[in-house]
Amino acid sequence: MDLGMPTLLELDTIEECARLCKELGLDFVELNMNMPQYQLQSLDRDILGGVSEKYGIYFTLHLDENTNVSDFNRYVADAYIDTVKGAIDVAIALRIPIINMHLPKGVYFTLPQGKVYLFEKYEEKYLESILNFRKTVEKAIGENGIKLCVENSDGFAEFQLKALNILLESSVFALTYDIGHDLAAGGSDGKFIADNISRLRHMHIHDAVGRRDHLAIGDGEIDLEKYVAQAKRNNARAVIETKTVAALRRSCERIRRFI
Repeated sequence: MDLGMPTLLELDTIEECARLCKELGLDFVELNMNMPQYQLQSLDRDILGGVSEKYGIYFTLHLDENTNVSDFNRYVADAYIDTVKGAIDVAIALRIPIINMHLPKGVYFTLPQGKVYLFEKYEEKYLESILNFRKTVEKAIGENGIKLCVENSDGFAEFQLKALNILLESSVFALTYDIGHDLAAGGSDGKFIADNISRLRHMHIHDAVGRRDHLAIGDGEIDLEKYVAQAKRNNARAVIETKTVAALRRSCERIRRFI
């Protein structure tokens, strides 16, 4: 089972991340494309390839969390789609196996009866955009074996589940299971993951208590052994997704007893 680490705010360069990854006996670093140094225009393929070879590690990609390929503004949606296509080009060049993405809920209006999401109100238009996105990604990935994995965050809405079912009709799409997010959302995504367990390819592992997540492994209430076993059964990679170097070090020491 391959274990990885996220890019951390305490570490400003990919070399620092790779050095720590190697020191901790991990296999890969997940490049977070929310950070300025990991934007498409900043990703130097020669440097990344050299770092990968020097430290004997590889990379996965985490798309910007704002990536919204279904934005009703076509110019905005096209910019995000072009960013995804650019990330796929980088992944092909560097043999990156996984690109992780979120599926935004989008804008909502608050009415007397509660929130109404525009993707729900205009569901047909939303799902049409999802289908077109799937076709674009299939063409961009081709036969390169890359998986674009959709991550759960704060509980999938019904319109998102319909979108996920459309995406999962394609073999280039798969699932990322963030176990801390699921606990914080009350476990609402676990059933969908379980029902589609054969599509699980990536996990974000961290501990949580109530709505507090991204804790070091062993500092919360999650049954980590169960989820590590689940990852191993499905040949899924796992990012130990803590937010500090200290928490990552503690987590690496504690997770070894489950591997």
